Amino acid sequence: MATTPPEEKPAETTAAPRNAVDRFFKISERGSTIGTEVRGGLVTFFTMSYIIVLNPLILGFVPDGTGEFLGGGPGDGSNLPLIAAATALVAGVLSVLMGLVANFPLALAAGLGLNAVVAFTIASLPDVSWADAMGVVVLEGLIITVLVLTGFRTAVFRAVPRELKVAIGVGIGLFIALIGFVNAGFVRQGGGTPLELGIGGSLAGWPSLVFVVGLFLAIVLMARRVRGGLLIAVISTTVLAVIVEAVAKVGDSAQGENPTGWHQNVPALPDAVASVPDLSLLGQFSLFGAVGKIGLLAVALLVFAILLADFFDTMGTMVAVGSEAGLLDEGGNPPRSQQILLVDSLGAVAGGMGSVSSNTAYVESTSGVAEGARTGLASVVTGIAFLLSTFLSPLVAMVPSEAAAPVLVVVGFLMVTQVAGLDWKSPEIAIPAFLTLALMPFTYSITTGIGAGFIAFVVLKIALGKARQVHPLMWVAAAAFVVYFALGPIQDAVGI
Repeated sequence: MATTPPEEKPAETTAAPRNAVDRFFKISERGSTIGTEVRGGLVTFFTMSYIIVLNPLILGFVPDGTGEFLGGGPGDGSNLPLIAAATALVAGVLSVLMGLVANFPLALAAGLGLNAVVAFTIASLPDVSWADAMGVVVLEGLIITVLVLTGFRTAVFRAVPRELKVAIGVGIGLFIALIGFVNAGFVRQGGGTPLELGIGGSLAGWPSLVFVVGLFLAIVLMARRVRGGLLIAVISTTVLAVIVEAVAKVGDSAQGENPTGWHQNVPALPDAVASVPDLSLLGQFSLFGAVGKIGLLAVALLVFAILLADFFDTMGTMVAVGSEAGLLDEGGNPPRSQQILLVDSLGAVAGGMGSVSSNTAYVESTSGVAEGARTGLASVVTGIAFLLSTFLSPLVAMVPSEAAAPVLVVVGFLMVTQVAGLDWKSPEIAIPAFLTLALMPFTYSITTGIGAGFIAFVVLKIALGKARQVHPLMWVAAAAFVVYFALGPIQDAVGI
């Protein structure tokens, strides 16, 4: 079910392809144009380019179990540029591959949450090196790739009821809207509450003003149906941010020391436009190194934890992107599901081999779809932008999260409109759907929301005497989530 109003949905057309690119990506067939795909791909890049800065910050300052830092060095940040270069390179290659193989507007990059697990759970174990930790990621990727090639992962996806897929899309809409608000500092951890508006319940600082201006600009351009409106909003807000920084000298937030500063990127004109990337991290992994240091059982549990998150995060993301693009069939399945899941599975392998953690599909891809992207050409454009950013990282750093976050909020709104497609009068559908869409933003995890919805769905079917209506693979998935939610105590029991 698409989230855009009927009059805006790109109608399927039988118009003859205009050129080879149009024919390969089925651009005219899906009611799009090459220009629209390029704009959509750029919007997706800008909304997820923060990972080039954030992934090094998560991986670069944590010593492994041997006391070494990823990429070497004394842990003073000198290793961050090579992590950033590898992050952008792997994301670029995988996003291009997604576009060419699956022809779906879905981009990939190092997964947030997954990189934290690698840094703080796996690499920090006694005697485990960064190469060993990345080997665990590669193992997980190889296993999940086998699950795709055997058809198991695709079969599980198709076994999920359509109503739960709708709930997943709504939940992701709420989730990415919250991501946008948090990334901009509009919503923060409160003093006496889990979250609050700005600082102490008020908006303070120039970055908050820049975000608000960007949000209203994006809303107005969308409401007026301005072509390229979201891209215009990102670029315009970035220009405003650069001017504000040049005049007011705001600086970054400095981990709480300057709460009214910029989050992540400081939008200043760079001293240099380009720099030569250091790609020495590529290939720095040991496939079975961790097994000899922490044992096979411990490695198996760690692989399971990453695998389940990878397995279902992408399922939710491809539903959200396909729904926003109007590409889902009657069962809620996007076209070429097998190819989408295959490329995503290879993302874990490539991420481990590149020493940048597991790469996965990004829900921010919905921002490009909201701009009009409907084909894999948009993913190719996003991928090329990532590849160029390995050389043009100073320019990428100009875009602050306050300029990209408004797009996420707008896209969140578009996706939440799917909620009308749920039968709220049927408890066996409404309760699992509610848990799914509520727990995604509340726990900051797509996987948690999906797991809660799956378990509730199975339990309610049993309670209502309708257990035979549950697909066998839904039983398997629900059981896996029960283990997943109890993974902490299980790991404690085996000493991980």
